[in-house]
Order: sequence, then structure tokens, then C-alpha cells
Amino acid sequence: MSVLKIGEHEVKLGETKKIELPVARLYTDASVNLPVYIVRAKKPGPTIFVSAAVHGDELNGIEIIRRLINLKGFKIKAGTVIAVPMVNVYGVMNQSRYMPDRRDLNRSFPGSAKGSLAARLANKFLTEIVSHCDYGIDLHTGAIHRSNLPQIRADLADEETLELAKVFGVPVVVNSNVLDGSLRESAVANKTKVLLYEAGEALRFDELSIRAGIKGIVNVLRHLKMLPKKRAVKKQVTPFVANHSSWVRASASGIVSHHFELGDQVKKGDVVAHIGSPYGEVLGEVIANKDGIIIGKQNIPLVQEGEAMYHIAFFAEDDEQIVEELESVEEELIVNIESSEGLL
Repeated sequence: MSVLKIGEHEVKLGETKKIELPVARLYTDASVNLPVYIVRAKKPGPTIFVSAAVHGDELNGIEIIRRLINLKGFKIKAGTVIAVPMVNVYGVMNQSRYMPDRRDLNRSFPGSAKGSLAARLANKFLTEIVSHCDYGIDLHTGAIHRSNLPQIRADLADEETLELAKVFGVPVVVNSNVLDGSLRESAVANKTKVLLYEAGEALRFDELSIRAGIKGIVNVLRHLKMLPKKRAVKKQVTPFVANHSSWVRASASGIVSHHFELGDQVKKGDVVAHIGSPYGEVLGEVIANKDGIIIGKQNIPLVQEGEAMYHIAFFAEDDEQIVEELESVEEELIVNIESSEGLL
């Protein structure tokens, strides 16, 4: 399309614009707007959205988008990038996962122009942003007091989505069915291919997760021929696909002593944590139910019986090989920690 129309704004090929989409007004009569950054190349090509903070307390994605659009040399040669650093503006303002009406925005799609506040915002994002896009990358973190290992979640039954998930360049790719009311579900209905990037913890910046996210988005844009190819081609990250994962839950209530961390390999029967009383008595053990890799973990050292503590992904490949790849990616990102150009 030669002219992209979002709200009342028109963006032509070759233009870059920052716009604000009106969402609603607060009861203080202050307006709340959705910030949108659009970069269009002179040459037509795919349109992709990159979104963050659908859950308002998941802040890593905001920083990923901030740094991405300010990277030296970030110049789109074909197509359009639509970046939305804060979808749930209300949640960001209140440092909350939810909307003011206590609804989960990522369970409110496709929404309605005349529905609840969450439904209206979902509808606005879907009709004004997603409807224009061939692809999307939605940036998330773990919930409060939970960390996620950098990973891509996607419907891997779709061949092109699987290819993009591998291209993103994090070692762990998890097959994930779409959830009712989620952004991904509505995007798929729009024939938009979406990757969901999970990394880090709510209300915190995690530098490695941020850098892995920026690099992954750049990899996808290069693959779609929207960014120039890099002259020096480094060894590709080998992604490992997990078709199944499950949470291991607390066997008692008490104070936790963790024995394993994110990215660690566990064997079936391993004691991954002990739970004790305030007096030091051991009340229970948390035991791995299968061989796998820890891709999610509770951080707070207090737990209630039955609470999810470790998210373990199960792979067909050798777990030791996966751990080596994880360590290799981490080392590479640490080496480039002071150089944004190393990501582009």
C-alpha cells in the first residue's frame, strides 16, 4: 500500500512518523493515547508490528523497542515496521499487569468498539495495527516474581511461523497453542504470523533478555529482506524445539531453598528445591517429573502448597547440547554488552 492509514494519520512510503492513537479518557478528563512509531521504506514489502506491554508490568519489551528504533544503522530498506512500545498504557502507568477494570488485555481480543475498556483497547489495537500486518512480534516477560529464559513461543504447525521462530535466534522454541481471547488468536484470524518472545521478569529490566530480543527482531527483519544482510555472517544459533512443557509445583508451604536456576538441565527425580519451616525443618521436596531444561522459575523464596515453581521444557534433543548453546548465546551477548552495533 502506498499510503498507510492509522487512525487519522497517513504515512507514505519512505516516511517515519510518531503518532498517538486516542484510546479513552480517564475520569480526571485526561486523555490516554497509544504511542505508535511507524517506519516505512521507499520500497514496498512486508508489514510487521512489534508490540510490548500488552501486560502493563512487563517492561523488558518497552526497552527492546526503545533501543531497536534508535540503533545506529537501523534503516528499513523494504516494507513497514509498526512499533508499539506500550499497548496497555493504563497498566504501565499503574505498574500493573491488568487494565483498570481488572481485565487481562491478552484475554480480551478481538474486543469491541462498544465493550469494556479492555475490549475497546483490544479492538483499537487489532483494527488500527494488526489488520495492516503480515507478521508480528509480541514481547512479554514472566509474571511478577517469575523469570522466563529467553524463548520463542509460537504455533509451530505453521511452516513459515516455525521458520521465523528458528530465525529469531534464541536456543529455546516452545510449541504453544493460541489461547482464547489472546492477541495471537486474533492475529492468526487476520492471517498475521506472530512470534511471542518471553524473557525476564515483570517490573524489571534484564540486560541479556533485552539484547537477545533486539537481536532476534533484527534477525527476523533481515530474513524478511526488510534490513540489509550483515556482511560478516556468524555461526547461526541452533534452536531446539520443545513440543511439551509443564510446571513443577510446591509440595508444601514454607520457605524455599532453590537448587537449580534458569537454563539448568534437570533429570527426572532431581530435587530442584527444598521447602522448610521458619525453624529450619524440611517440610517437603520439589522434584523434577521428567528430563528437561528449566525455562521458567519462581523467584520469591516463599511458597504456598500447590504453587507453580519451575517451568520445565522437554526436548527430543540432547539436553547437554542445549545447555551448551544457551551458554554460547549468553557469552556472545555479554561480549557485545557495550556495543549496540554488535546487534545490528
